Amino acid sequence: MFRSLSVRVLLALVAGLALGAFAAAYGGPGLKGALEAFISVGELWLNGLRMTVVPLLFSVLVVGIAGVADAAATGRLAVRALLWFLALLLIGCAWTIGFGHGLYAVWPVSPEGAAALRAGAPAPPADLAASPPFGEFIKSLAPTNPIKAAAEDSILPLVVFAAAFGFAVTRLGEARRVALTGFFQSIADAMVEIVRWVLWAAPVGVFALSLGVGLHAGAGAVGVIAHYVTAVSLAQIGITIVAYVIAVGVARVGLAAWTKAVGPVQVMAFATQSSIACLPAMVERSRDDLKIPDRVTGLVLPLAVSVFKLTSPVANLGVAIFVSQVYGIEPSPVQWMGAVIVALAVSVASVGLPGQVSFFMSVGPICLTLGLPVNLLPILIAVEVIPDIFRTVGNVTGDMAVTAILGRNERGLSEPAPTAVPAE
Repeated sequence: MFRSLSVRVLLALVAGLALGAFAAAYGGPGLKGALEAFISVGELWLNGLRMTVVPLLFSVLVVGIAGVADAAATGRLAVRALLWFLALLLIGCAWTIGFGHGLYAVWPVSPEGAAALRAGAPAPPADLAASPPFGEFIKSLAPTNPIKAAAEDSILPLVVFAAAFGFAVTRLGEARRVALTGFFQSIADAMVEIVRWVLWAAPVGVFALSLGVGLHAGAGAVGVIAHYVTAVSLAQIGITIVAYVIAVGVARVGLAAWTKAVGPVQVMAFATQSSIACLPAMVERSRDDLKIPDRVTGLVLPLAVSVFKLTSPVANLGVAIFVSQVYGIEPSPVQWMGAVIVALAVSVASVGLPGQVSFFMSVGPICLTLGLPVNLLPILIAVEVIPDIFRTVGNVTGDMAVTAILGRNERGLSEPAPTAVPAE
């Protein structure tokens, strides 16, 4: 159990909060001073993560978009699948923004808990991005200097440039296209390796940061962290239910038959937290229970696992909404538009990245686009093991829902999808 990074990081969070709270209540000035000095180790660790965001984001976007364009070139079925992926991701973005703001209106973050969490986290920079007027927002989509945009953490213009660059790469001859995508894949792999090194020290970094939270906030931050876990998990459960509705309402699969088909895959997703590990089960259940032709399952499900994460924008925007609630910052509609674009881009770019790498690389750019600090993210990584379960369950459910829709189209209306569970 202790070999799992997630478990070690979670234990480090608990230990840091407990020791910090104990020192705040019973420690003398000498102990508190020593702990304050150690907290700077956590800030160093946070900077180690931040330094990889821009090169990793740009590289994986170029490779991911080139891969999506290549997939679209394989035929009409692939194009329809990609369009459904995009539609569901947009639904996920709309759901999360609406649900998140509605949930916090009914169940707001405790002001005391938010203040406690802010007090213990590293101080955010003073020059967070402000909301531009709509005209300035449109003009800023194309960066006049991509290198300057990267240096200033102007994420949305950088994403637009990376997307244009990725599509341009697909127009080159095969030799040059392979060379360029291989180059950026190598950069991405190198950045992931650096992040792995930084994450190897995650228990120390999270312990140091949570020590600061416990020292300045006592036990007051525990409730607000539990609030975060509940809110993000509920958002992902909600989009999973939406996938059920789409499978039953659009693919016309009977609820009993759909539940019988998707249930075993969801159990495997809950246990493994890996969509790739669930791929054989998804193929088997789609073919045997939903009667989807092999030509559909053989293309759509591997493509879905490669480029589609239904819960990615849901979870990532959900984290950003929580951060905005903690800091009392309300991004403008223009900033939310930019955040949706970034969320869609990073949902493709982050496919295949390790969980902790994906979390920071995905959520960090969204927070920067919204003008939010990323200083809470290392603390939230420690409890990501719980929402990550619902991420995977929602992802495999979305994958099978799209496959069911396209399978119905391939069968034709004369061969309806299963509406009842066959007798054993």
